[in-house]
Amino acid sequence: MKIAIISDIHDNLANLKKALDWCRGSSISRLICCGDLTNSDSLAFLAGNFPGQIYLVEGNVELYEEKEIPSYKNIIFLGKSGIINLDKKVIGVCHEPRMVEELKKKSQYDIIFFGHTHKPWIDQKGVRTVNPGTLGGVFQKATFAVWDSQSDELELKILEIL
Repeated sequence: MKIAIISDIHDNLANLKKALDWCRGSSISRLICCGDLTNSDSLAFLAGNFPGQIYLVEGNVELYEEKEIPSYKNIIFLGKSGIINLDKKVIGVCHEPRMVEELKKKSQYDIIFFGHTHKPWIDQKGVRTVNPGTLGGVFQKATFAVWDSQSDELELKILEIL
């Protein structure tokens, strides 16, 4: 199963649209958002423009209210961090890097995704931890990741060259 991982959108709907359009044309069946989607319009846009299941964690600059999320049937809200079981894989998700260590204490993971720093990053020591970068293109080029849960292949996508 191919899963797109996005983070730090910061209300950049043009970049979000381009990434979601690419996902729809690329057999992406699930999406993980590692936070900082930011406002209610971005939340509605994400839910309305991705047909599959969306797993969402809260970032540090969210402006939407948590009570809005249940109105979107394709979003599973995980709070500040969460565990996803998909395709016989255990996936950890959080926003801030400091929360990665807290997640590691809760379970054995195949992979952990996080955001916040805006820099794409993969740490292969122990449990693989991955930051897909900033889809909003804030301080870095706009990027997101695609992970194939069956082959365990991970790709970084640079939005400007899609």
